[in-house]
Amino acid sequence: METTKTNGPAAGELDADRGPDRTEDDGATDATAPGTAPGTAPETASPGTAPATTGEPQDLDDPDDVDEPETPGSADAPAAPADPAGVVPGAAAVVGAALGLASLTGTWLGTVLAERRQLIGQIDTSSGSPARQIEQIYGAPWHTTAAVNGVCALVALVVLGAALLAGRNAAPWVRAVAWGGLALGVLGLCVAAGTWFDLFGGLPSVAGTPVSSGG
Repeated sequence: METTKTNGPAAGELDADRGPDRTEDDGATDATAPGTAPGTAPETASPGTAPATTGEPQDLDDPDDVDEPETPGSADAPAAPADPAGVVPGAAAVVGAALGLASLTGTWLGTVLAERRQLIGQIDTSSGSPARQIEQIYGAPWHTTAAVNGVCALVALVVLGAALLAGRNAAPWVRAVAWGGLALGVLGLCVAAGTWFDLFGGLPSVAGTPVSSGG
């Protein structure tokens, strides 16, 4: 009885055909990186891709994460302190100008002292001559007012002179007020001196009574 043989390649031919394929597979397996499964291609970084970083990713679109530059003169900056070198001359100029004006218009103190002096003159000359009464009741209060105004003018000149010397580099308005007050002080001093020396008007005089001759 004849045995039927299947047509096909011989065993030697199969080994010969399979040999090169197995050699190529083995080479490909050895070429892979260690720690990777056989037949898996190694991961390669694509060009233009940033490397991964550890930690939480930052959201660049959040405006709170962006540091805003500090600008000078912001609301948080402390206010500059006042300069005493500019405040003192300004205050002195205002005070001096007020005193210079008071030396021309008169003061409450001058009015009170003049009325007091007038009352004293009335008491002292209740039984005196008419000329003495005029001197004590009208002349003395007049001179008292002139003395008070003159003192105010002198104080104004001293204060304004110090303000001008100390405020050489002060603001223009300070020097303007100081010079204006200085002019008022000089004028007030001149008026007070003229009043004291009766340059603007003398005291009234009483005409002498004619003496009648016996016939």
